[in-house]
Amino acid sequence: MTALSIVMPVFNESATIVRAINRVLAVDYPCPMQLIVVDDGSTDTTPQLLQQLLGPFTDLGLTTVRHPANLGKGAAVRTGIQTATGTHVLILDADLEYSPSDIPAMLVPVLNGVADHVFGTRIFGLNTRFPSYRFAKGGRFTTTVANILFDSCITDMHACLKIVPLEQFRALMLSQKGFGLDTELTAKMLRAGVRPFEVPVTYYGRTCGEGKKLTWRDGLECLRILGITRLHKPDKLPAATAAIVSLASMPAAPVPRRGDHHEVRIVNAAT
Repeated sequence: MTALSIVMPVFNESATIVRAINRVLAVDYPCPMQLIVVDDGSTDTTPQLLQQLLGPFTDLGLTTVRHPANLGKGAAVRTGIQTATGTHVLILDADLEYSPSDIPAMLVPVLNGVADHVFGTRIFGLNTRFPSYRFAKGGRFTTTVANILFDSCITDMHACLKIVPLEQFRALMLSQKGFGLDTELTAKMLRAGVRPFEVPVTYYGRTCGEGKKLTWRDGLECLRILGITRLHKPDKLPAATAAIVSLASMPAAPVPRRGDHHEVRIVNAAT
C-alpha cells in the first residue's frame, strides 16, 4: 500500500514553522502520511516550538529529529530519509513557498499506477509568484541544460515538490550537503533513466528581503553538479513499486478531500 513520508528540513524558521506544520497536517491525504521535521541545528526558537507541537501532533504523524549543529539542507534531508517509513518520499521546505494542498493531486498518478516519480512544476504566470524575472529565467535555463545533458523533457527541475520511491531515493549516492542536493537528486534520477510525471503546483516565492537564501552562485553550482553527474555512470536503482498501467485501464482517481484543521496556535512564534 502506498504511504507518503514528507521530510521538512528547517533551520531558523521560527517565523513560519508553526504555520508550515499546521498546513501540512490540515490536508486530507488519499494515503497514510507521516511528517518528519529535521531541525538542522537552529539557533532561534525553532527547537522550542517543535517541542510544543509534538504533544498535540504526534498522533497525526509528526516526528522530529534534531542535528546538534548546522550541517546544511542536504544533510538534513538525508537524515529525514533515513527516518522515513513510507513507500514514497517528498521534500517540503518550511518557508511557505509551496502549498501542501497540491500534494494529493500529485499522489493520484502514483495511486493509479501511472507513475512512481511525480514532479511538481511551476508554470510562470499561472498560480505562481516568482521573486524576479531573473530568478524565474535562471531556473528555466538550468532546466534546459539538464534536458540537453540527459535527453529529458522536464519543465521545472527546481520545483521543491517531488515524489520519489523511498528505496530509490536511498539507493542514489547523494553527497551534497547544501542546496545542491535537489539538483543532484534530479540529475541522478534523469541520468538513471527516470522520466517523471509532472503535475502543476502553486508557488509563492520569497524575496531575499523575506528570507530567500538562493543566489546566482547556487545557479553556477547547479550547472557544475549537472555536468559532473552526466560524466559519471548512472546509479543502479531498485525496481519501481507501482505497476504502470495504460490510461484506458486506469481506475478512477480518488477525490482529495480537505480534512479537519487540527491547528495549534503559539503566541509570539517569531523571533
